[in-house]
Amino acid sequence: MGTFLFLLLFFGLLASGMPIFLVLGACAAVLFVTTGEPLIGVAQVVIDALNSSTLMSLPLFVMAAAFMRQGGVAKALVDVSAAWLGGIRGSLGLVTVVSCTLFAAICGSSVATALAMGTILLPAMIEKGYPRSFALGVIGASGTIGIVIPPSLALILYGIVAEQSVPRLFLAGIMPGLLQAGAFFAWVWYDARRRNFPMEPALPMAERWAVTRRAIPALAVPVIVLYGIYGGIVTVTEAAAIAAAVAMVVSLVFYKGFHWTQSLTVIADALKSAGTIMLIVATALAFGHWMTQSGVPALLVKWVLDHNFATWQFLLAINVLLLLLGCFLEVVAALLLVLPILAPALGPLGVDPVHFSIIFTHNMEIALIHPPVGLNLYVLSTISTAPIGEVIRGILPFLILLLIVLGIITYVPALTLWLPNLVYGH
Repeated sequence: MGTFLFLLLFFGLLASGMPIFLVLGACAAVLFVTTGEPLIGVAQVVIDALNSSTLMSLPLFVMAAAFMRQGGVAKALVDVSAAWLGGIRGSLGLVTVVSCTLFAAICGSSVATALAMGTILLPAMIEKGYPRSFALGVIGASGTIGIVIPPSLALILYGIVAEQSVPRLFLAGIMPGLLQAGAFFAWVWYDARRRNFPMEPALPMAERWAVTRRAIPALAVPVIVLYGIYGGIVTVTEAAAIAAAVAMVVSLVFYKGFHWTQSLTVIADALKSAGTIMLIVATALAFGHWMTQSGVPALLVKWVLDHNFATWQFLLAINVLLLLLGCFLEVVAALLLVLPILAPALGPLGVDPVHFSIIFTHNMEIALIHPPVGLNLYVLSTISTAPIGEVIRGILPFLILLLIVLGIITYVPALTLWLPNLVYGH
């Protein structure tokens, strides 16, 4: 009865439109009061958990994304993609997939990727005669690549909660991210030929190289960050600080997307976004602390082992659960709520936590374009003034592709583990 009332409270507050950090905070407070645990002790637990050098990288990567979104970096990536894909049917759709993949490898945020690319490419595609639903679909779906291609904010949080190496998680996301991009690219190419979409003119080779040279500063950001991390030169947090500084310099000096006097405005916007994430993290940590203390994870492990679930059955059930939760929770909340419960069950079932990180984040990718809560759906609806139903129609083929890719990632662990094992060993 108590569990039913708690779930009623949780989903009732969500349905009322209350911000997720307030929902988590209120529910955590109710749980602690009813079990008699002093709230002052919970506050200390949250403060200790937030005092993490790795967690410090989150606001810095958010700041880097803000500089790149407003500083002309996105346009440079679109230009270089268009230069090399001109002359192919449906070129702007293909440009969208490639540009989103490149931008995701810089900013680590799916919503930021969809927003930046949507602002540039959506008007261009509509002007060229692409159906608006198709344009919205390919932009919204390609934006989700940002959650798994490193540096990924979701993988940083996963590493903190599950106590896994963040550089190893970053490497694990590369191959699945490229598989997703390849699946989208193939579908856009096929659909463009089937529906006779327009093509951009092919540029002379000299002009292609000129556009590529102009994009080098933008492409240098992920190279500097990843070389610093995997070369053993800097930590993930230091790499995030370098990414923010380089992104600001690139935006101001090379692309002049905004004047230096506007830098404080960009920083303030980034801090606002980062503050929202940190509030969710703090309240979710309190909720997770109660969950751990309650013994729920241990009961779950015991229940799974008592029923002799095969690993594939467990993973199938978890995928279904995460897809359902994605209908109601945004990425950070889902990760911080569910992972502390599931993580203890991974070892007894022989599931590698690094492999599971990509299963989890890919489910969260699907949640970003999964009605009714998918954030990318609302971002695109806002910037295009299109009804949400039209956005959903455009996204459906890509949603099916994402589910197919999820099956491959789940049951072919070598795809995820090959690269981190190659670099770090088993």
